[in-house]
Amino acid sequence: MDADLTALAEAHGVATWYEDWHRERKDVSAESVIGVLRLLGVDAGSPASIARELAAIRTAREQHRLPGTVVVRQGSSKPLTGTVHLEDGSRVSVDGQLPTDLPLGWHRLVTGEQDVTLVVVPTELPEPPQAWGWMLQLYALHSAASWGIGDLGDLRTFVEGSHGAGLVLLNPLHAITPTLPVPASPYSPSSRRFANPLYLRVADTDAYRRADAPVREQVDALRPRPTADGLIDYTAVWQAKRAALELLWPLAGEVDLDADPGLTDFATFCALAELHGPNWQQWPAELRRPDSPAVLAARGGDRVAFHVWLQQLLEAQLGAANRAAREAGMPIGIVHDLAVGIDPSGADGWLLQDVLAAGVHTGAPPDAFNQLGQDWGLAAWRPDQLIETGYAAYRDMLQRIFRRAGGLRVDHVAGLWRLWWVPPGMGAAEGTYVHYDPEAMLGILALEAHRAGAVVIGEDLGTVLPVVTQTLERMNMLGSAVLWFTRDYDDPAEGYLPAADYPRNALATISTHDLPTAAGFLVGEQVRVRAELGQLAGPVEAEQEFADKDRAQLLFRLTEEGLITPDTPVDEIIVAMHEFLARTPSRFVTASLYDVLGELRQPNLPGTTDEYPNWRIPLTASLEQVLADPRVARIAEVLSAKRGVR
Repeated sequence: MDADLTALAEAHGVATWYEDWHRERKDVSAESVIGVLRLLGVDAGSPASIARELAAIRTAREQHRLPGTVVVRQGSSKPLTGTVHLEDGSRVSVDGQLPTDLPLGWHRLVTGEQDVTLVVVPTELPEPPQAWGWMLQLYALHSAASWGIGDLGDLRTFVEGSHGAGLVLLNPLHAITPTLPVPASPYSPSSRRFANPLYLRVADTDAYRRADAPVREQVDALRPRPTADGLIDYTAVWQAKRAALELLWPLAGEVDLDADPGLTDFATFCALAELHGPNWQQWPAELRRPDSPAVLAARGGDRVAFHVWLQQLLEAQLGAANRAAREAGMPIGIVHDLAVGIDPSGADGWLLQDVLAAGVHTGAPPDAFNQLGQDWGLAAWRPDQLIETGYAAYRDMLQRIFRRAGGLRVDHVAGLWRLWWVPPGMGAAEGTYVHYDPEAMLGILALEAHRAGAVVIGEDLGTVLPVVTQTLERMNMLGSAVLWFTRDYDDPAEGYLPAADYPRNALATISTHDLPTAAGFLVGEQVRVRAELGQLAGPVEAEQEFADKDRAQLLFRLTEEGLITPDTPVDEIIVAMHEFLARTPSRFVTASLYDVLGELRQPNLPGTTDEYPNWRIPLTASLEQVLADPRVARIAEVLSAKRGVR
């Protein structure tokens, strides 16, 4: 690649090469680099334009201009001069060196003609306690009171009967675009800043309690019937709940549209989407900018207020679940899950378009399992615009989530360091990595978690840079240790690691939503299903042989630990898996109801869309049955015996 293009790419954090899954250097094509630079507003289409862009960078450096955001760890300093305007309103004069005793928080630094954001972040979070808990796909619960999907009332009930757990880790509850059909995946949300109204318990609203008997009867009659295939029908659930909430809307009382402008902006998107469709990029031109006169004129009205009210109901019901967690004595409480990105056609894609890369899709480079690479279809932050805007959108997202969370699991946490960008018109393998400032991304995450008294868990599975896991450990943020993946990779014949060799700084689990359940793994369900759907890369016999060997290695490890014998039945092997995790030094251990109840089907099968009922599989047992199931009590006893909070 041309040296000037390489220099320009490096200046903007765009990788010109990377290590592939073989740990070998893979050069990125000039076309891909030019395409990604274009998404960052950088013209690299000709030698002359590259020269102009490099000259602009040199000029900025010669002028010693500060970036739009300066991040400093508490207790450290930087060579700066100016006046710091602290967030409490006081000022500190700085002559050559920032003082080391600046308080944590969001401040401003005024120096010369520049006024930049100064963020003082923690060096680390408090050390998390040792605890155990439940890993819950909330939509999969169902009770006598819920409507076709697990809801926040079910969550509260589950928390109240959680057998002394210290935390409950949920799937993402991010907001949808409230149009039909409703997508099932919780990892392609419309907005990560607001919550999904499908999880509302209609009967737990003040409006329902105030309604007279005839209105309640009308509302109750809208409850959707069970589906013929037994799967969750998100569209039918939303149709029913929307109709019920519209019946109750006249009883909602006054809604203040000025109290939270960001919420009103989101509600305006929802109201416009109902009129013009879910993809804002196909709306009339005058509505495609959230600050346009036509949009500003649409920010009032009954329908906008309705969607504000829905979010207020969600906040109230999430608050009730959090109170239940505190009353149950949970030291951590409810841990939410942060998806790695958003649907670019949704609410955040519209509202935050100035800090997103227009047209980019995030994904992953080719690897052993996805040799064409992965295109997740999700939008990505522009790192340069985050810096220039003081990370305001990122800050707002985290603050809104931590308002209702005792902890946050960050999906694909390596994305806080770098993300694979696929330029428009190119295949997933033709992308490249774009780098972010981890001091800012991790530091701001730590700042907002610290202020909320929350824990942070990073999903660092797969091929991640060593610095990711090392930094998580330094900052007392937990990584992830999944039983299926925690092996001796230097000597594959050794198989699974002993319990004592697990990482301390981790959340340990048997599986994840993307992997086989405990019972499924033991009977080879993942091979059967993938063979049936044509998802195997090689012959089914070879895949079955590999699965049999894998299972034998696991059983050997459990036998070595003295947890099973050759005659141990499957249900007791599953108990032994949990006891194995309980023996590890990992700070958190969570049990999934899919594993505890012996479910065969995993929640999501990567590489499929409609071929497999991803995210639509309810638990076979009702919530009432789950809470009374002796297997649930048994696993709770096993985990609490060795995982008492300390």
